[in-house]
Amino acid sequence: MLLMKCSKCKIYTLNKTCPVCKTKTMSAHPLKFSIEKEKKYGKYRRISK
Repeated sequence: MLLMKCSKCKIYTLNKTCPVCKTKTMSAHPLKFSIEKEKKYGKYRRISK
């Protein structure tokens, strides 16, 4: 079970829908950051500078 957050009323819940406003909730956790992806395209990023 993941912690979910309602984007409309800003409350946290474990449900897929908000118990207050009945809208769809989204994950409260940030997306995973991968340094390997940054290394993969680093050559192109340095060229564009």
